[in-house]
Amino acid sequence: MRSTPIQLADGRELIYFDLPGDPPRQGEDTRELPPPPPASELRFDPMRGDWVAVAAHRQERTFQPPSTHCPLCPSTPEFRSEVPGPYRVVTFENRFPSFSDRTSENRIMPGIRPGEGRAEVMCFTPDHEGSFAELDARDVRLVLDVWAARTEAMSALPGVEQVFPFENRGEEIGVTLSHPHGQIYGYPFIPPNVRQILLYLESDPGAFGYRLSREQSDERVVAANEHWTAFVPRAARWPFEVHFYPHRQLPDIPALTEEERDAFAPLYLDVLRRFDALFDLPLPYIAAWFQAPVNQARETFRLHLQLFSIRRAPGKLKYLAASESAMGTFINDVSPEQAARMLRDALPPFT
Repeated sequence: MRSTPIQLADGRELIYFDLPGDPPRQGEDTRELPPPPPASELRFDPMRGDWVAVAAHRQERTFQPPSTHCPLCPSTPEFRSEVPGPYRVVTFENRFPSFSDRTSENRIMPGIRPGEGRAEVMCFTPDHEGSFAELDARDVRLVLDVWAARTEAMSALPGVEQVFPFENRGEEIGVTLSHPHGQIYGYPFIPPNVRQILLYLESDPGAFGYRLSREQSDERVVAANEHWTAFVPRAARWPFEVHFYPHRQLPDIPALTEEERDAFAPLYLDVLRRFDALFDLPLPYIAAWFQAPVNQARETFRLHLQLFSIRRAPGKLKYLAASESAMGTFINDVSPEQAARMLRDALPPFT
């Protein structure tokens, strides 16, 4: 993998990532841009024990522009985008970040502090009409290597406690740009869902290994190979939810071996294509990497990917209504066993 960093017109960093043999990347960002906004403000809710990021500048972010004015496509003479030239995979600091290191104007008082951290956009492909499922295994391996490199870089930033790569796909999920892309957050705190896992690991350090061994012998396995198992969890919250576990205990993406990285690509592509084959239409989904925090539970937390969709049937979505949104209690309309069976039957068996 080759990386080529450049600076955008407003001082933000952009990095091209390429495979051997790709042409050299160049191009100057000739736009006139205002300075990036200051970091968000973090406000603490003591009754819940959670931090909330207040990022009012994100109200101004670009929303569903026409394809001729997509900020994630390579720039053309007619439209200067966020990416000055052609690319294979690219990351750059979000122009409307949830977290950043530009904290000088933030106030600091009890329960309020700057939203220090990092928020990057990651474009998997220059093809505006493409999708992650349409990548080939070589490009997925490159994406995985980029996730690893950015996890290492963000983990070294002052104040970052958790690195979170993810992809939101589909207008139903709430994406504001239809171009295939994801993001990477460097949180300045440990998010609630990870914190809950850490509390459980204190009493049962081997919980991840036990879960994997139980799921590997269950009817909810969707696909597997020598290094990974993809399964619908027994207590799935979402209509179609698949977790990808590496067979070794390891804390984060950088810890994956070459063989494990190679093995991930075909398995992940297979399940993504099963998602789209379920109802013969692109399924909206969230793909979320759970990694060990930067400074905690490095020996007990197991890297894994959670992939889930809010679509429960053709023309029907799973909304987070009162029970889920107010009480945090999920009610799933599709049994995990049924979901796994539907996904296995959507395409020929994985090999």
